[in-house]
Amino acid sequence: MGKEMDNARMGTRAVWAGEKEFRAFGSTQIPVMLGVAYDYEDVDVWYEAAMGERPGYIYNRMDNPTVQSLEEKIRMLEGAEAAVAFSSGMAAISSTLYTFLKPGDRVVSLKDTYGGTNKVFTEFLPNIQVGVELCTTEDQEQIEREIAKGCTLLYLETPTNPTLKITDIRRLAQAAHAAGALVLVDNTFATPIQQNPLALGADIVIHSATKFISGHADAMGGVVCGSVELMKAVYHYREINGANMDPWSAYLILRGAKTLKLRVQQQVKSAMEIAQYLQTEPLVEAVYYPGLSTHPGHDIAKEQMRGYGSIVSIVLKDEMKGIKCLLSRLQYANRAGNLGAVETIYGPARTTSHVECTPEERKALGISEGLLRISVGIEDTEDLIEDLRQAFAYLQSERLHYTT
Repeated sequence: MGKEMDNARMGTRAVWAGEKEFRAFGSTQIPVMLGVAYDYEDVDVWYEAAMGERPGYIYNRMDNPTVQSLEEKIRMLEGAEAAVAFSSGMAAISSTLYTFLKPGDRVVSLKDTYGGTNKVFTEFLPNIQVGVELCTTEDQEQIEREIAKGCTLLYLETPTNPTLKITDIRRLAQAAHAAGALVLVDNTFATPIQQNPLALGADIVIHSATKFISGHADAMGGVVCGSVELMKAVYHYREINGANMDPWSAYLILRGAKTLKLRVQQQVKSAMEIAQYLQTEPLVEAVYYPGLSTHPGHDIAKEQMRGYGSIVSIVLKDEMKGIKCLLSRLQYANRAGNLGAVETIYGPARTTSHVECTPEERKALGISEGLLRISVGIEDTEDLIEDLRQAFAYLQSERLHYTT
């Protein structure tokens, strides 16, 4: 199913893309192909398949029909030529970076990337003599200046995790390409439903498919999309280093992806209303959500996104004491280190996005110990707001006990 998908809208692509060509025995669903190897009676045919001279599967570390179906679905959702799936989002990110970087190269990125990504930049890439410059996320001019100094690869994440800052993909991609750099964008928070970085000038788009694409918090995976040429290099790195996605995870993510648009629509609706409500709470020091007109990146987000995401982050005035009290009272909440699921999830940055960082490192990144990330689920909006309202009322009543 290829050409007919070119004119299909996102909801239709989420359901049908990558499906029919990978079904078997007349099934209406993709089979889970768990066998690790494939039998060939003809040794010459086997050899030709192994050499890529004809279609065929050899070994699951290289290719698997269930995984390929997922790759095809995400490829079409992102409007890419090719896609490669990995065992986790961080496997996708780190493998892609190592595919294209060598000693002496220079990366320009943001201070506000996800904590695991930040550790790759600050700990692992320097070990192979790759220079990394982390810029103030909101300072587009600084990023452009650093790119102009010399840049092999520009790595962006927008919206950022967990402070939800926005970068102008089109503008910075133009600057990077002028310097001969490759542009990678982590599109996990926006999802393909709300943002397509390749259409804005990026070369590669990366997803932690564990999050919104799966949507059910029961499978891990990452997907990288881009041109055929670039994905051949990424695929080769995965083939040899072995961070491939397992078929069962691929099946679960495939199943979840079919409802991606429907889930995101409800989540975004609730996130906007929750963000507006949280602005009225006196114990909330700051609300981070790109959909608010007061958000510094609102105009850029409005230009390059179709919706503003379903993550809302807040800073509580009483920091961790306030977070502990608030979380203890919430009813419709998973307190967990995940996001993008059908259930609403709450988590402090210190135990979720930036648990790898020390308090000093988080402070340097502008992440308060009072920052609480809310991944809005698909529950009824009114129930989520009422739940927050009663939890804040409890927090207000308990302040005298923990502030004295």
